[in-house]
Amino acid sequence: MINYPAEKVRNITLLGHGGSGKTALAEAMLFCAKSIDRMGRSTDGNTTMDFDPEEIRRQISINTTIAACEWKNTKMNIIDTPGDFDFLGETMAGIRVADSAIVVLASKGGIQVGAEKAVRLLKKKNVPYMFFVNRIDEPNADFENITEELRSQYGVSVIPLSIPIVSQEKITGIIDVMNKRAFSIDAKGASKEIPFPGEYEERVTKLHEQINEVVAESDEELMEKYFSGEPFTEDEFRRGIHAGFREGSLHPIFAGSALNNWGVELLMNSISKDTPSAGAKKSIAAESPDGNPIEVTNTDTEPMSAFVFKTIADPFVGRISLFRVYSGVFKGNTTVYNADKEKEERVGGLFYMVGKKQVQADQVGSGDIGAVAKLVLTQTNDTLCDKQRPVILPKISFPTPCLTMGIVPKVKGEEDKIVAGLNKLADEDPVFTVVNDPETRQIVISGLGEQEINVLKSKLKNKFNVDADLEEPRVPYREAIRKKVKVQGKHKKQSGGHGQYGDVWIEFEPVESDTLVFEEKVFGGSVPKNYFPAVEKGLMDSVGRGVLAGFPVVNLKATLVDGSYHDVDSSEMAFKIAAGLAFKNGLPQAGPVLLEPISSVTVHIPEDKQGDIMGDMNKRRGRIMGIDADEDGSVISCEVPTAEMASYATDLKSMTQGRGWYTIQHARYEQAPSDVASKVIEERKALLEEDE
Repeated sequence: MINYPAEKVRNITLLGHGGSGKTALAEAMLFCAKSIDRMGRSTDGNTTMDFDPEEIRRQISINTTIAACEWKNTKMNIIDTPGDFDFLGETMAGIRVADSAIVVLASKGGIQVGAEKAVRLLKKKNVPYMFFVNRIDEPNADFENITEELRSQYGVSVIPLSIPIVSQEKITGIIDVMNKRAFSIDAKGASKEIPFPGEYEERVTKLHEQINEVVAESDEELMEKYFSGEPFTEDEFRRGIHAGFREGSLHPIFAGSALNNWGVELLMNSISKDTPSAGAKKSIAAESPDGNPIEVTNTDTEPMSAFVFKTIADPFVGRISLFRVYSGVFKGNTTVYNADKEKEERVGGLFYMVGKKQVQADQVGSGDIGAVAKLVLTQTNDTLCDKQRPVILPKISFPTPCLTMGIVPKVKGEEDKIVAGLNKLADEDPVFTVVNDPETRQIVISGLGEQEINVLKSKLKNKFNVDADLEEPRVPYREAIRKKVKVQGKHKKQSGGHGQYGDVWIEFEPVESDTLVFEEKVFGGSVPKNYFPAVEKGLMDSVGRGVLAGFPVVNLKATLVDGSYHDVDSSEMAFKIAAGLAFKNGLPQAGPVLLEPISSVTVHIPEDKQGDIMGDMNKRRGRIMGIDADEDGSVISCEVPTAEMASYATDLKSMTQGRGWYTIQHARYEQAPSDVASKVIEERKALLEEDE
């Protein structure tokens, strides 16, 4: 594969609902470009893009995958992304390095939620996009209906540039609207030009008029020409189409069947002619390691800078880092500087990716996407650059995990293997988190949804030979007191020789503090000063396990007010034990209560689901704090007991058909209702007995 200048490179990402045919479209595009000899199928597990064992087993895309191909004097980097939004981090990585996008839709069933979410993301990131209406050959396919739906939802900028020819309820060909040409199709994907069918003349003329309006709006000179009735030249027409697509006044629709390779060549012709090249954006806003702004110029003559947007953990090659070059030329067998880690990395051979296949390259130019293996320090979101000009490129803002599950090994004692395996998988998926929580005595993994967590569990077994089960996360409750008490703690032991003697009187009272507040108000030397630290240490050790259910105690102040000592038998250990006894004796008298964590939750939903979500929040003992609106619908802010949110990611997906999403963070602790407290205390005591 030759090195292409940025003006000849097209980085295009495929988005859409799961099962709409993104991977099949990528397969057809690669076949048209002769990058592969035959088209695989997801159902057969032999596609170029879905090569991960989990993807083959589940027959869905899990990872963002790159495939480079050449088409009519341009290079296309096809970026295939998952349709399931449990893998939103992968989708965002694909959008981050794309210059344009294709939103793939099925030709029946209307606009699915995956397509809606894709368009929303693309608009936020200002990435131009077009539509490919797939599976026009299937029974009950309705290209006209989905076209009208798209125009109704996204406006008159949505214009079909290819339409199917229908004869006796069967697709017999496809019309190229731009050039007013017609092509026949057959079951083997073969196509040849046929006479233009007269019955489509009026429809195509009307579409041409709509396209001409877009072209005219792109330039004042063209607008004058349009109103004077003069036809556009080919160059003017293409220039206007290109501007319209780039500026969002044109979102073309192409019809086809990826599986049968119908209409794919027309789509690829449009990509090569009408979509922005990798060199269209002349400069990129970046910053120096100390935070000062830097403009990076998108040319081969600039100092090199490249952004790592994806990491693959290959069992044979090791870690593979996928990157896009934003300035200069990335050369193989050299040394580059990781500006994020402030360290140099030795680079071996470079290559382009075609799925999992590696095509060797001596260099990767500005605007292009390449890969390098076995970098030691570099991770996803890092910038590699010339050491003479350190620069940090804008990072991907990965979504925050909202679903947390406990993960336990089926074989006791393999907890360390779980944590080690998950930390290695974090190279590939930077969205999830894993924490070995000593308080709840549980390893917890957090992700965007059940599918993502189940995939990680499967990868643990297949890659690291650790079989694990998932369970609900244990909630970190707290204990507190409601009233002030004064109690004695006395430790006296005589066993021949020196004995042990420590005696303290301590006042316990509630205060607002996450940590123990310790004071001493001892008069007359009843407890010598050198024993104060031992008393405090005894209390600090005690607050980690409360008297109700063994949860940490918060909002507690302890004041040492009196006591006694023995000249010979007193020691730091004796006073430490005495303080612990005072805690154990005193807290049951101080009105102990269980505190439950409260989470601050913000739910983004379609407006018509507002009542359902509010009703569900009430069932979860939640309090609605406010309702706002954004461009996508309603935003409900609420406070909910954390224990009630364990399954919310799955439940919200079901209630909103996948259209809703939420963020969650800890707010504070509140006293738990008595029925909740009784149940939690009972379960906790059983767990502690089991552990002991």
